[in-house]
Amino acid sequence: MEAGGLDEAYRPLPLLYLAFLSIWFGAACSWTLSISRSTHFQTNDLQWTLASLPVIKVLQLALSFLFWYSCFYLQTCSLWMSFGAYVTGIFFQTASFICFSLISRGYCIMFERLSISERRTTAVLGCVFYLTLVGYKASVPHFTVLLLLNYLISFFLIFRHISQNLSVLREQLAFIVDENVQVMHDAVYTKYIMFKKFQGAMQIVVMAETMIYINVGGSSDDYWLRLLVREWGQFCIFLYIGWTFRSQELAPHFSVMPHVKSKAEKIVPPIYSIEMDAATFKDFSSHEWHIGVPTSLDDNRSCKDSVLVIIQHPHTLPSATASSSGPHQV
Repeated sequence: MEAGGLDEAYRPLPLLYLAFLSIWFGAACSWTLSISRSTHFQTNDLQWTLASLPVIKVLQLALSFLFWYSCFYLQTCSLWMSFGAYVTGIFFQTASFICFSLISRGYCIMFERLSISERRTTAVLGCVFYLTLVGYKASVPHFTVLLLLNYLISFFLIFRHISQNLSVLREQLAFIVDENVQVMHDAVYTKYIMFKKFQGAMQIVVMAETMIYINVGGSSDDYWLRLLVREWGQFCIFLYIGWTFRSQELAPHFSVMPHVKSKAEKIVPPIYSIEMDAATFKDFSSHEWHIGVPTSLDDNRSCKDSVLVIIQHPHTLPSATASSSGPHQV
């Protein structure tokens, strides 16, 4: 398709897309290297899931840059590049809300895995969100209302799940204080702070999305400025969320969590310590912290039947006694 009569107001777009492409590419490389090299830190599937976001964003920005560059400097506007940027942009928004939903449900924070029903619900909401975005971008009648309804439902569920997890963590902190189980305090408090920061980030996302759709009908003269604000806002939000859930040396016992989500009462189980010499501990693990979780939960038994056994690695203390953690059913 020949590029005839292009509005000069769009001329800054290639430079803007190239700048943000460089920024997101650097972020994607840094995030991936941080996860892959942090073998001595606590990494999980959530961090690898979040790593998909900057990769999709880089692809979208690359296609957008190539499209506008070819339009202005090669006098040819590629329909396929335009379509690719359109599709990857929708993929990015959908993947973002799926990640937000996973975090709000406590994936890899409160639970190692979500239940089957929660995974199905998240997948269905993601598909519906993708389809409504496609219809809205294509200017299909009534899809504006459907997209608004989808946003309301998605944000309602996200904030509801965040509030539920915060409530559970407050109860656990109160239990820890009452029972004087200080060994678990730092881990639970770290999770509480993570959810509080994520809650604040989601409030900013709500305001940002509202402003984007309010200004969607602006003139072409200030399109590059609106693009600059939108892209920079997106990057700052994801930088904040990524920093909050980055690979780091978290508090001991942070990863002590049920294998899957259970409807049983959520309490901190009794904690016991076991002392052993280095020769006995050698059969367990050579790592400083070795965390074990039950592979399944019996429906006839609640979390009250669980016991948290603390074993400390002999080589981490001057004496021959030590502690790694893992919940064991007894």
